[in-house]
Amino acid sequence: QWLSDRKKRALQKKDVDVRRRIELIQDFEMPTVSTKIKVSRDGQYIMAVGTYKPRIRCFDTYQLSQKFERCLDSEVVTFEILSDDYSKIVFLQCGRFVEFHSQHGHYYRTRIPKFGRDFSYHYPSCDLYFVGASSEVYRLNLEQGRFLNSLQTDASESNVCDINPVHFLFAMGTAEGKVECWDPRTRNRVGLLDCALSSVTADTEIDALPSISALKFDGALNMAVGTSTGQVLLYDLRSSNPLIVKDHYYGLPIKSIQFQHQLDLIISADSRIIKMWNKDTGKIFTSMEPEYDINDVCLYPNSGMLMTANEAPKMNIYYIPVLGPAPKWCSFLDNLTEELEENPESTVYDDYKFVTRKDLENLGLAHLIGSSLLRAYMHGFFMDIRLYHKAKMMANPFAYEEYRREKIRQKIEETRAQRVQLKKLPKVNKELALKLIEEEGEEQQVTRKRKQKNLPSLLKDDRFKVMFENPDFQVDEQSEEFRLLNPLVSKISEKRKRKLKILEELEAQEQEEEEEPEGKASDAESSESSDDEKGWVEEVRKQRKLLRQEEKVKRRERLKEDQQTLLKPQFFEIKEGEEFRSFRDSAKKQKLMKKTLGDRLKLEEKLGTLNVSDTTVGSKQATFKLKKSEQQKKQQEAEKLHRQERKTLRRSASHLKSKRGRGRLF
Repeated sequence: QWLSDRKKRALQKKDVDVRRRIELIQDFEMPTVSTKIKVSRDGQYIMAVGTYKPRIRCFDTYQLSQKFERCLDSEVVTFEILSDDYSKIVFLQCGRFVEFHSQHGHYYRTRIPKFGRDFSYHYPSCDLYFVGASSEVYRLNLEQGRFLNSLQTDASESNVCDINPVHFLFAMGTAEGKVECWDPRTRNRVGLLDCALSSVTADTEIDALPSISALKFDGALNMAVGTSTGQVLLYDLRSSNPLIVKDHYYGLPIKSIQFQHQLDLIISADSRIIKMWNKDTGKIFTSMEPEYDINDVCLYPNSGMLMTANEAPKMNIYYIPVLGPAPKWCSFLDNLTEELEENPESTVYDDYKFVTRKDLENLGLAHLIGSSLLRAYMHGFFMDIRLYHKAKMMANPFAYEEYRREKIRQKIEETRAQRVQLKKLPKVNKELALKLIEEEGEEQQVTRKRKQKNLPSLLKDDRFKVMFENPDFQVDEQSEEFRLLNPLVSKISEKRKRKLKILEELEAQEQEEEEEPEGKASDAESSESSDDEKGWVEEVRKQRKLLRQEEKVKRRERLKEDQQTLLKPQFFEIKEGEEFRSFRDSAKKQKLMKKTLGDRLKLEEKLGTLNVSDTTVGSKQATFKLKKSEQQKKQQEAEKLHRQERKTLRRSASHLKSKRGRGRLF
């Protein structure tokens, strides 16, 4: 913007992008601002309205130039093309005027009772539905040429409206954040959607009640609604809840909503950004942020071309090949984009240098901020390249030494790149990691031959990451289980240990600053021995012998330690209310607790405290005898003694009675 005309002309000679810039349609612009842009149904004419003075311009795509221009009495709020070409156009103007144009020019002009904001055309009945600063929806019949009875709504004001192209349902967005749906045949309201409540989510910050600012139907069942707070809601007409709520995060009213059917995208735009996102998942496809504020967006039918009306004279045209092919009238764009993809060229802005605030402080030019020598741009400044070079020479006189060191470092890195590439191994389980790397290499060779997909690596998998980081997961190769389960690991582990030593030595050499002459590559390791049954059995026997010898050595060492150690008396405290018998009872209890339930049941059966019997149904029945405590046992023993004493007393008494009886008889 701040370049002079002379600089711009010079830049056009140097800059490849400027020379490649294509002007598709000649003078595709407005004097000051463009507000609305639309394409006729036959695709031949592009019409745009703007100011100042209020006017409409029609561009012929077949001629790539302007067809005609007509000036109007007042600014256009919106317009609609009723025919396939430019022969029938309706304008809604800001002074409550509705103006009709035919092929030759101005045809008729009328007024509506209140200020209008949007209108839609109902093709089956030839009715125009006007909404605006009123609770009524005005209907103008173009066949009869008169106003019909208006529709009375519950809204105080209405902002936008649209008619479904399949079943011709009329929908209007109100200032209260609601969407009312009307049936034009019966002139009755058939549905009401509260979009203001649905648009508020946990992440949104809203200062006022959201009103409806954009509305668009897609097919028979889908409808997209844009709010004044920057949310886009996608509805299925059979449900009152939105399928997706997409937030632009700018807090600006949604100006336009378009549907792209080839990739199932929704193109929504506010005054700052155009977002393209998937209507099923809500995932962002891409976004564009033009230099000037956006007033309207128009998608050319069945193509990847996008046109915008801006707060600037120039109307932008974007071509995105992924969205679709170029239109017929500019099919050469496809060939140009293919050539640009094949031969990408990077351009450098030669006259100016971009510097950040930190760069200015390093150069000692921080005092120039705010002066004409620095142009603020994004997170830094543009400055003249000559001034930058002078300041750099003064601030850093040893630049040549730095350049020389950098070149030497690059040469050293080039020589290092020719060496054997080191594999970084983890700190824990290095041998296991080396084994996995070797197996991955073998699998990759097999998959290349068979043309299969590579499986994911365990070293890169987050689920097994702790196994190579936490030392608690270190594999103990000296354990008995490991040595018996892996009898042939000893030979392979020796080879891996050699490799580990070599890798550690190479890492140490890399860390050293001084360069050493590279040695010759070591010979490849010999192929692994065949896993025959005889060799396997011999290895198992050897491992078992070694384990027995180690156990004998450990026993001898324990005996020596036991002989050397002096036993000291240990004192134990007994709980209150318990009697101490012996250590054997506690040992027995501990042994019983360690046994399984089945073993304990068998013991109980032998002792007679448990009886297991089969029932008639086929199940089993178990009866238990509860164990008695020490006090209960003492009580039982005392009762037994008491009973025995009483029995002996009774017997002695009966014996004495019998003797007395016999004496009397004699």
